[in-house]
Amino acid sequence: MANSVWSEKILQLLRRMNNFYVPGSCRANCFRFEIDGAQVGWIPPHVAALLSRYPDVFSPPHGGAVSLCHSLDSYGRRSEAVDAVLQTLRQEGSLTCLRGWRDEKYSVMSKFSDPPLMWMERAATSLFGVKRYGVHINGYTVSDSGEVSMWLARRSPTKQTYPGLLDNVAAGGLAAGVGVKHTLVKECEEEACIPAAIAEKARPVTTVSYTYVDEGEVFAECQFAFDLELPLDFKPRVGDGEVQDFYLLPIDKVKELVATDDFKPNCAMVVLDFLIRHSFIEPDTEPCYQEFVAGLHQTLE
Repeated sequence: MANSVWSEKILQLLRRMNNFYVPGSCRANCFRFEIDGAQVGWIPPHVAALLSRYPDVFSPPHGGAVSLCHSLDSYGRRSEAVDAVLQTLRQEGSLTCLRGWRDEKYSVMSKFSDPPLMWMERAATSLFGVKRYGVHINGYTVSDSGEVSMWLARRSPTKQTYPGLLDNVAAGGLAAGVGVKHTLVKECEEEACIPAAIAEKARPVTTVSYTYVDEGEVFAECQFAFDLELPLDFKPRVGDGEVQDFYLLPIDKVKELVATDDFKPNCAMVVLDFLIRHSFIEPDTEPCYQEFVAGLHQTLE
């Protein structure tokens, strides 16, 4: 793939994953989702219309915002009331995303460092544009001669999202009440059979953040990225069935693959960040270097 073609494909990926910010996106028509005066997400108009049927839980749109009723004044009350609404909407079957109900609780807050205001079913978070957090691990090796290779996973064909596409060696969403490091170790063990003694050596290196719109839903996401140098004689193994296989590939091949449709988009972004941080992409030779960096680190609003 010619360098100019590769660069353009990467730019297309980053534009797609940040399309919420571009002029003409649905952002102008979305309502701020507020809890106790704090904005925690963005609600598309068609979702706001559905929520208006539940005035005991959601206040009518006012000043460009939809708020939880002030009577819901605790973490537990908010979580239970919203979950009851979502369960009803799930039974009606009109919202496609709720058909993928996971029974996974995600925390809802303005910033990652803030105390959670409630929890919400993972499958519903895109209806409210609430910020979702995850952990992604770049598993790589360095040969005796200094050549870098990366372990990639291929997702199971039965996965709910992006079946059969390339992925990081291990990754997973942050469930409510579970820490980043704990999630890292758990996902490494469950997905790739990486022992805790090895996984705990992973280094936190950055976050990759973006917001995109897909089928009328808002995905505001931040991934905590870790680098994990794996022993040369170690081979990840399929664990919980979310992965069908693992591949150890030279870094030049990995760089080529991130610009293809064979990669899960946000995982391609995490790998792109690795390539930049480890100087496999440099500003003297990549004219789009600044655009790449900016596209990987958008502020979640």
